[in-house]
Order: sequence, then C-alpha cells, then structure tokens
Amino acid sequence: MSVKMLHTCIRVKNLEASLKFYREALGLVETRRKEFPKFKFDLVYLSNEIGGYEIELTHNYDVEKPYELGNGFSHTAIGVENLEEMRENHIELGYEVTELKGLPGTKPNYYFVTDPDGYKVEVIRG
Repeated sequence: MSVKMLHTCIRVKNLEASLKFYREALGLVETRRKEFPKFKFDLVYLSNEIGGYEIELTHNYDVEKPYELGNGFSHTAIGVENLEEMRENHIELGYEVTELKGLPGTKPNYYFVTDPDGYKVEVIRG
C-alpha cells in the first residue's frame, strides 16, 4: 500500500493577510478554493509546481480572537537553494524571522519565519 501526503490544514483569522504571506513569502499559488458562506467558512488550498503538497487555509467567518496554537504542533518546513537570500527577502518584507540556526555540532542551515497567525515555517537549505 502506498500513501501520498496531501495537505496540512491551518485555521487563519485573516484570510487575505494569510494569502499575502504564503504567496509573497513562500511563492505559493492558490490551487483551488471552496466557499461555504451558508456555513460561514472557506477553504483555500496553496501549493507550488514542485511537489503537489498543499497548505489548506481554513477561514471561519465569525472568529474574532486569534487562534490558540497550543504546544503540540510545531511547524511546517520548506527547502530552498539560497537560504541567506530567502532570509534577507523575508526581513525586507517585514516578516518575523529568527537568526540562522543549526543542530548541535552542525553549521547553520535553517531559520524560521512566522505567518500572520503565529504559525512557524522552517526554511531549510537544500
């Protein structure tokens, strides 16, 4: 039996701000959208041409307070060829980024950027 990873769903408070982040910061494009106004929520799927894996943004209309992210889910991750260039771009765009990091005993090869809802995206060299 083979299994294919399809998507990760995150709930977002401000759909437009989240779309801007995932398009601008990560270069993702909207692949499909399902709107359910009668039930007061929308689903927007974003991906790129490389992998087919999607981020699903769930926007519930009546949410006023930020979502509580909890302490279970940590982050999603992407790989890039030019880590330093991507990090500088994120800084120039005004996003919250960490310093370059590495696992103990290794050279720095990743950092984190934070989306409008506080979700972390790990950006890894490679």
